[in-house]
Amino acid sequence: MTDVPQTADQSDRVTLTAGGKIASVDATGLYYRDLNALLRRIIDGPGSEVERVVLLNVVGQRYIASDLDREVTIEIHGTPGNDLAALMNGQTVIVYGNAQDGCGNTMNTGEVVVHGHAGDILGMSMRGGTIYVRDYVGYRVGIHMKEYEDKIPVLVIGGTAQDFLGEYMAGGRIVVFGLDLRPGEAHHAHLIGTGIHNGAIYLRGHVEDHQLGREVGTVRPGDSMWLASDTEFLRRCAEGYVARFGGDVDEIMAGEFRKLYAKYLRPYGPLYTWRN
Repeated sequence: MTDVPQTADQSDRVTLTAGGKIASVDATGLYYRDLNALLRRIIDGPGSEVERVVLLNVVGQRYIASDLDREVTIEIHGTPGNDLAALMNGQTVIVYGNAQDGCGNTMNTGEVVVHGHAGDILGMSMRGGTIYVRDYVGYRVGIHMKEYEDKIPVLVIGGTAQDFLGEYMAGGRIVVFGLDLRPGEAHHAHLIGTGIHNGAIYLRGHVEDHQLGREVGTVRPGDSMWLASDTEFLRRCAEGYVARFGGDVDEIMAGEFRKLYAKYLRPYGPLYTWRN
């Protein structure tokens, strides 16, 4: 990625097709601020009828799709940089490659689909929308996710996650299918759900109790606290995953599931509140 801002309007990088509905952009060497400014002109500029933007040769440009008004689809071919879809409000982002750290940071609405893996703090402070990741993800995924009334953010991960999954969760749902685990292999993450005080984490595959934060309660299918709505939700997530990446819904649903939930509303309240 070029580290020096460009000065031209970069219009020669844009090709419009389908009667102005599709815009293709060559992002080769384009500074991230210039790329995002160009995106704003293409999508939110006067008289724009663009419905789909195809970004080619993306290498590390940050903040893509984080400052747009209209609900469009953005296809990214390459590797977008940190904070992809941060603060995103209604757009659809499809990445044909991997996502780096901070994808979906404080995302409000919309959808992100990653045809690869994603880095650390995926979905940090996410407050709405859905993120699908085909493969594995990094550390502290879903940290401080939140929800309000009917706005419930969802992360659907095909592979596995690293430590501190769902740390300080205040809402939302995280689903980890563990499709890259070998038969009998346990999830590798530790300190899962540390500080969780709302929301839920669904793990497919084996996990030991010592891998969970002390604030985490667990329930399995067949337990009295496992609801029909839990199974219905997981099936919808499996169907969404398969529709985007392929696979077999019934095979996914046949796995061993475990739901992790918050045992306490304010697990660290005494650390921040004076008590006599």
